[in-house]
Parts: sequence; C-alpha cells; structure tokens
Amino acid sequence: MSRRNFTRALLAGAATTALLALSGGTGYGADDRLDVEYSFAAGFAKGVFHPAEAPPGANDWDCRPTAAHPEPVVLVHGTMENMNAIWRGAAPLLANEGYCVFAFSYGGADADAPLQGVGSMVDGAAVLAAFVDRVRTATGAAEVDLVGHSQGGGPVPRYYLKHFPGAAAKVDQLVGITPSNHGTTLSGITELGRTLHLLEPVNGMLRKDYPALVEQQIGSDFNRALDAGGDTVPGVDYTVVVTQYDEIVSPYTNGYLTAGPGATVDNIHVQQTCWLDATDHLQAPYDPVVLTHVLNALDPQHRRTVPCQVVLPLTGPVLPVN
Repeated sequence: MSRRNFTRALLAGAATTALLALSGGTGYGADDRLDVEYSFAAGFAKGVFHPAEAPPGANDWDCRPTAAHPEPVVLVHGTMENMNAIWRGAAPLLANEGYCVFAFSYGGADADAPLQGVGSMVDGAAVLAAFVDRVRTATGAAEVDLVGHSQGGGPVPRYYLKHFPGAAAKVDQLVGITPSNHGTTLSGITELGRTLHLLEPVNGMLRKDYPALVEQQIGSDFNRALDAGGDTVPGVDYTVVVTQYDEIVSPYTNGYLTAGPGATVDNIHVQQTCWLDATDHLQAPYDPVVLTHVLNALDPQHRRTVPCQVVLPLTGPVLPVN
C-alpha cells in the first residue's frame, strides 16, 4: 500500500472520531484574543486537511520578541500529525501571552499530505535546523525555545541539538510533551511482533515510506545512536511532560531525560500534579494542565498555578476552561 493510500485509510477513521467533538465550543479569552482549542479531536478535525496552513497565532513573520519573552517559540509536531492539526491549542495560547510563535510541517509524502512526520527523523532534524535559522533571521533573536510533541518533543530536536554544529547555541529550552525520547513498544505491539517473528518483516515494509515508525521503536539503531553520549547537550534547559495514560509512548517513563553536564532537566508527571487528568498521548498538546506546565517552563519567573480538572483522552476537559 502506498504512503498516500495508507494515509487516507487512517484518516477515514480518525476524522470520523474527531468530528464527533466539533459541537462543543472551547473558545477562550476576550474578544481581542485568539480562541484556544482544548480538544484534540476538534483541533485535529479542523486542521488535519490543511497541513501547509499555520495554526491560529503562528507564523506572523513581522512579530518581534519582547523583553518579557525574548525567545520565539518554535512548535514541532509529532508522528502522523501536522502543525495545523496538533497546535491549535498551544499556538493561540502562546500568542495570547505575547510570544512570537512559529510552526511548520515536515516529514510527509509531500507538503499537502495530511499526516506528516513519518519520514526519516534525521531529515526531520534538518528541516527543523533550517526553520530555526529562518525564525532567528526574521525575528533577530539569538535563541529560540522549542516546544514539541511526541517525536517533535524528543528525538527530532534532540538529534538536531546533538548533531548539527552550533545548534545548542541557538536554543535556550526544549519542552517535550509526551516525547518518544527512548523509544516505545506501542503498548506492547512491537514486543508481541518480535515474539511472533513478525516485527522485522513489518519493519521492512515500513522503512521505505514510514521510517519514523521504525526509528521510534525501543532498541532501534536510531535510538541507540541518539542516546550515545547522554540525553542532553550543554547550555540547553529541558522540560519533559508525560502522562501515565500514554498509549503511544510505552512505557511512558521512556519520555524522561537525564541531565548531563551543563544542562538541566525537569521531568513532570501530569497525574502527580492533577490526579483527575486522564489525558492520553494525543490529547496532551491540547490539555490545559499540560499547557500550563509549558507556560511555566517557558517563563519560570512568572509561574502559574497548575489547574486540576477532569480531562478525558482525545476529547479534552469535561468543563469549560476559564
């Protein structure tokens, strides 16, 4: 099956589920502020078929960072996502808070493929490198902050920081939301496939068009090379936000990082800050609890109280977000 046909098959089910959540309003703020989406299902449905369109609040190339927020924020999506499908919560929220926000799509069959982030993560890191340089040139900022989800919060930016000359000097912080830092079993699927001697034949089919799926498996050649020499690079502050209900990155603790020389790491477990929050891997970038942790990581001098409310997988908060 070609990458495009496989994509269409996945979208048929995903879009049906997502459209069920479109009826509820999740707008936020006063009239002069952008609406913030807090439901993955609704945000995905609105943005997935427009992968080349920036999410609300992102990619104002005339934006200039302020003294309060001197680093532009670059949003990096994850596997089988695109910038417009996954950042309709974070992008407008950060823009409302006065940040210059930028996003891009990468790793798809082409720029119009709804599901991006399936190509080689080395290639994805190269796209990130070029985009960071573009943002720095446009804004005049010396450094950016990276906020990413899944592979975009872990292996892609970590590869960029470790293997692209001068990258660490261009990045102040990396904030990873449910990042696949040390690989995944996909809730045990890869281990079952290995036991049944099916994993390698399946991987052989995936490597051509979906190498990122293979590279993120626990024990992959990519993971071993990425982790060699430690998790971090000097001069960068890292924040990791994980959820124990992550069905994609398993075990969820594989998202955690260990700080090496000259770096700091803050590993955050969502349910230890709010036991009512049942966010899963996909809902996490839209979760108001997670997004408050992101705001606190980006601006630790003005920390906010982390809200605690019922958040459901895929569909988000049960009650409106104030």
